[in-house]
Amino acid sequence: MLYTIPDYYRQFHCVAGACEDTCCAGWQIVADKSALRQYKKVTGEYRKEIRAGVDWKEGAFRQDEEKRCYFLNEDNLCNMYTALGEKALCKTCKRYPRHIEEFEGVREMTLSVSCPEVAKILLQRKEPVQLLIHEDEKEECWDDAFDPFLYSLLADARTMMIQILQNRELSLNLRTGLVLAIAHDLQIRIQKQEIFDGEMVLEKYRTEKAMDYIKGQIAKLYTEEEKHRFYEFMTETFRDQYRLERLRDNWEPHLLEAEQWLYGKGEAHYYELRNAFEGWMAEKMPEFEIQKEQLLVYFLSTYLCGAVYDGHAYSKAQMAVVSVLLMQEILMAQWIKNEKELYFEDLVDTVYRFSRELEHSDPNLNLMERLMSERPVPWFAKKAAEE
Repeated sequence: MLYTIPDYYRQFHCVAGACEDTCCAGWQIVADKSALRQYKKVTGEYRKEIRAGVDWKEGAFRQDEEKRCYFLNEDNLCNMYTALGEKALCKTCKRYPRHIEEFEGVREMTLSVSCPEVAKILLQRKEPVQLLIHEDEKEECWDDAFDPFLYSLLADARTMMIQILQNRELSLNLRTGLVLAIAHDLQIRIQKQEIFDGEMVLEKYRTEKAMDYIKGQIAKLYTEEEKHRFYEFMTETFRDQYRLERLRDNWEPHLLEAEQWLYGKGEAHYYELRNAFEGWMAEKMPEFEIQKEQLLVYFLSTYLCGAVYDGHAYSKAQMAVVSVLLMQEILMAQWIKNEKELYFEDLVDTVYRFSRELEHSDPNLNLMERLMSERPVPWFAKKAAEE
């Protein structure tokens, strides 16, 4: 069994009650069967609390009206942990914010940026993230339906995409365009079941000709026609967020306010604000380009290889790009609200709150991917029509 982790994986330490938020509210915490059996055996004074706090039918912890876990106290500490110790925690509570993706012979472990402390670690990092690999002799049995050839292609593509994203000699727009182009062409091969031609796609995007083509496509984004298409794409994509399952009640009012700040006065005003925002960020927060790179690498490394199960490589790549675009839009709205001022804390707040809404709901992830396939970013929609 191969294990992969990002090289900052062991930097994380839970700060418990000192955290500005809590991971024990906003979503239902499902307990594993082993933990539920353990809870049924609890004796003594805490037995009554366990019985009251566990929904045995659902196999989950009960929540109050504010969606806070039954065992979470006013200091944002776990009463169960205090009473029974760490061994009493279910797998969900022990693992978070660790996220695991399973493949044949490979277990990929990441840290979710839905945790404020993880978001801080990643966003403060200047060096390109590296994936560390180690191996043990443990063997796993897998369904014969798993396609090792497709997984190998996706893993190679992901490695190449990450290398491109971390090439800081290129503009981030160009790096992002190359990643989407690779994913687009791979998707065609996957749909045609021409997996073994996938390596030809990767070879193509190592050439100067492919680089020049993407540069030309990126340049078109600055024409008035393409700017209008991008504006329409962003407004529609932003409003798609209201279609997602809501995990925190305070998120939708935050989106509604941001939408008004960004798009309430029309396209010309939006680009006036965007140009001012980008200029301010370049001067005051130049590290933002690196932070966006780190987030793109995070989303790609977490989700792209999952296309081995559903074949949706392009939608996963675009979800990575659009997630970062949406975070930037929400951050721009915060900048406007702050009277054209931003702080690192604003960035952390935007990243972890956006991630919580998207990444901690399978229906949200599935819907987001479907929306990405239905609405490719503008110049790829045109390119796909020409294929």
